[in-house]
Amino acid sequence: MLMKFTKMHGLGNDFVVIDAVTQNVHVTGSMVRRLANRTLGIGCDQVLVIEAPTETDIDFNYRIFNQDGGEVEQCGNGARCLARYVYDRQLTGKNPILVKTKNRVMALHLEDNKSVRVDMGIPQLDPAQIPFQTEQPAALYEIEVADERHHIAAVSMGNPHAVLQVLDVTTAPVETLGPILECHSRFPSRVNVGFMQIVDRSTIKLRVFERGVGETQACGSGACAAAVAAIQQELVDSPVTVQLTGGDLNIQWQGVDEPLLMTGPTASVFHGRVRI
Repeated sequence: MLMKFTKMHGLGNDFVVIDAVTQNVHVTGSMVRRLANRTLGIGCDQVLVIEAPTETDIDFNYRIFNQDGGEVEQCGNGARCLARYVYDRQLTGKNPILVKTKNRVMALHLEDNKSVRVDMGIPQLDPAQIPFQTEQPAALYEIEVADERHHIAAVSMGNPHAVLQVLDVTTAPVETLGPILECHSRFPSRVNVGFMQIVDRSTIKLRVFERGVGETQACGSGACAAAVAAIQQELVDSPVTVQLTGGDLNIQWQGVDEPLLMTGPTASVFHGRVRI
């Protein structure tokens, strides 16, 4: 069988997007690993699957698979790409578009300048819900790695994030500390790791080591988590620009129990068909 797909990216965070609404296709972890392989497959950070809704009050189901074939809860850059895809491919004419992930419903708004604004929902700071093992909630937690102690913020944007403040993201130990923290025992579901540099009261620089992927050019949910961490620690004010390797995202968050809005661009790279 030949399956149609589209390659897209949000600030360099790249995706293979599969329409499972008009195609009869079942995506598996082994299929994802083949598609995501940059040498033997198409190559991507995540595979995004669009399915018909299973509930009457949403427009699509939205499934996200990392390079390693594991299905995850959230991908903000992917959500923006999904919104642009279903609109451009005339799968819907609605705006906003309501999509359901593994654990939440998201509202996706297409802007006049071709960017997409995503209502990411209310950030979760309760350790049990992240999940993160600790005795009580705090803005910062001390965590031990290889006889060194680091201070992290722990946030869930529908998926778990650890955020460390660094002096300079260009020299941050992303490739060494990132994978160790990803699999730290205090994060039972593993974690995405953000290395955050505060530039000024309205600007953050960020690099992200993504769970099951490695460092990516951009991470939408990671940018949201970094903004939440910085606002919680009173290091920045909302709105904040998060500068990632692939480009900038705008984050607006008014504080605890308020939804977070993320705005940024998307791009289609090419369409194709692959034998499965």
